[in-house]
Amino acid sequence: MSPSRFAQDSATFDVVGIGNAIVDVLVQTDDAFLQQQGLQKGGMALIDEQQAEVLYNASGPGLETSGGSVANTMVGIAQLGGQVGFIGRVRDDQLGSIFSHDIRAVGARFDTPAATSGATTARCLIYVTPDAERTMCTFLGASTQLEPDDLDLSMVKQTKVLYLEGYLWDSPAAKRAFIAAAEACKNAGGQVALSLSDGFCVDRHRDSFLELVNGHVDVLFANESEIKSLYSTDDFDAALAQVKGCCSVAALTRGEQGSVVLSGDQRWDIASYALGDLIDTTGAGDLYAGGFLHGYTQGLALETCGQIGSICAGQVVTQLGPRSQESLKNLVAKHLS
Repeated sequence: MSPSRFAQDSATFDVVGIGNAIVDVLVQTDDAFLQQQGLQKGGMALIDEQQAEVLYNASGPGLETSGGSVANTMVGIAQLGGQVGFIGRVRDDQLGSIFSHDIRAVGARFDTPAATSGATTARCLIYVTPDAERTMCTFLGASTQLEPDDLDLSMVKQTKVLYLEGYLWDSPAAKRAFIAAAEACKNAGGQVALSLSDGFCVDRHRDSFLELVNGHVDVLFANESEIKSLYSTDDFDAALAQVKGCCSVAALTRGEQGSVVLSGDQRWDIASYALGDLIDTTGAGDLYAGGFLHGYTQGLALETCGQIGSICAGQVVTQLGPRSQESLKNLVAKHLS
């Protein structure tokens, strides 16, 4: 497809993301620890600040790194050469300063003022077991304080694509901001992309997500478990049949089996890229979305967008943490040449 897929090719930003501003604490551990703490392996649980402190104190040494699903995606796009902005709430504390510095350092515009009262900056405890599976416990903290009045709608109106994460639906205030931004973007001629974020998140908000996918979303990102949860089925092909035609593009990831990209009656099966030993799956979906959206906003063919996404995901799983330590631009140039 050509760049004419956008009504405003001269937009200031390729992608603006709205999401939870989170600092990740990555801890390498074993299944026994997960069992001792009553954690469901491979899942994502929302916890309060007290639970976060108890888990943190029980954990071994950790690596602190800025995270958050949409923020990770924005960083990936910036590393590929795209113009991005991010909207999300931190507190004026140490973790908030870390997050703000890290996302601005890659060239992303981040102007949301830090909260001066209330909950501390969000954090996510990510437990990585030897099989590279990650189990996440998230305290949303200050990120839930994002309100419609906090939105920089000038950014939203000057982007080709507004990218939103399903996790925002867990906070009524952030949900209102989500809807206001989507409407402003659409009215300005932009497109809206959504990540379903997590199977448990879909379970909590299935009806709302179905309404979004059917009427408001142009590009949908989901992994296999999320899309099956959305349509209450155990069959991936059955879920594909239901999502087909609900939005302009659906990009559905399947881990080692690669991904499937749907648009109208067309389907592309994209192979995964094994670029090294599997270390940590944290951020794989985020970087896939980053690679895909970068290609998409540059007007590349959807199959190529999927391949760029797969390359980015294939790299990030070879390291600890959700943000690539290697040049994504160089990797894509190498593997697509």
